This record gives sequence, C-alpha cells and structure tokens, in this order.
Amino acid sequence: MKLKLFIVSALLSATMVTLSAQCGSHHTHVKSAYEHRNDIIDIASSQDQFSTLTTAIKVAGLVSTLQTEGPYTVLAPTNSAFAKLPVGTIKSLLEPAAKGQLTQILTYHVIAGDFKARDIINAIEASGGAFVIETVSGSTLSASLSGDTVVITDENGGVAAVTATDIAASNGTIHVLDSVILPK
Repeated sequence: MKLKLFIVSALLSATMVTLSAQCGSHHTHVKSAYEHRNDIIDIASSQDQFSTLTTAIKVAGLVSTLQTEGPYTVLAPTNSAFAKLPVGTIKSLLEPAAKGQLTQILTYHVIAGDFKARDIINAIEASGGAFVIETVSGSTLSASLSGDTVVITDENGGVAAVTATDIAASNGTIHVLDSVILPK
C-alpha cells in the first residue's frame, strides 16, 4: 500500500513539474489531488457517524462538487438521522433510478456560503425568531431557536435539531442534524 501511494505521489509530482514547465511564465495553477485536504468530504468520510451520508453523496455523484473551493455550509444528518426514515427509504434512494431524488434531498442540506453557528443564531434573532435560508437545491428551510438549540424546519414541516456545530472544513462548515430534512 505504501509503495502504491509513493508511486502515485511521485507520478503526481512529476506531472506537476511537467505542467509547470509547459506553462512557462504563465501563472496557471493545476490542483494536485492533495490540495483539497480536510474539505467537507474528507471530514465527513473520516467520521463513522456520517457513513450513510457519504455513501449517498457518492451515489448521487456530488463528491467532486463538495470538494470544490465553495464555501459551503452542510447540514449533515447522522446515520441515526437516516435510520429515522421509513424502512426501505435509504435502500430505494440509493438505487440508480432515484439519483435525481437523492440529489435533490442532499443538495437541500447544503447552503452556499460559510455560516458558523453564531452567524445563524444572529440571523434568527435579527429576523424576529425565524430565519429563512435558501439551499443549493433552490428550496428553502427555516432556522429558529428552541431554548439554546437551533432547529431546522423543512418545507414539509419536518424538524431537525442541530446537535453539533462548527465542524471546520477547508471549504466550509458542517453542522450536525439529528434528522433528515426533506424538500417538497
């Protein structure tokens, strides 16, 4: 395994040197495979609690999108959040025929921009108790407070509590949800 990594690393380095020489004095920048370290995908896939989410992201073909510069704020449901869905839902969403629906659900959990917990709480307070947020899917959700807990309400009236906040990634922030939110 180490030998394979060394060979891949050497090939990448050689490719970068070759590309750099070909570009001459142009300041063209070619991203290496290692420049997106600790991005949203790296963070989520390194935590067992997000294994269902990362599997769904892979099936939906959203890995490369969530590895881009962003920034993004991801409302990440845990495995136990997915387990709350009706029996068979996850299995059916992971089928190729459901890719569009899966993509819609996953992008409903992503907000363009980097919003820390304090930013969201400030927006809730400034908006009189409920802050409407547009997601990457084009749909909206609402954030409010229940005591000290930020609560996310989806377009169907479903509710998810934010159980952990401000997990920093190189291209944004992850907040953990205890339920899956669903667009209309």
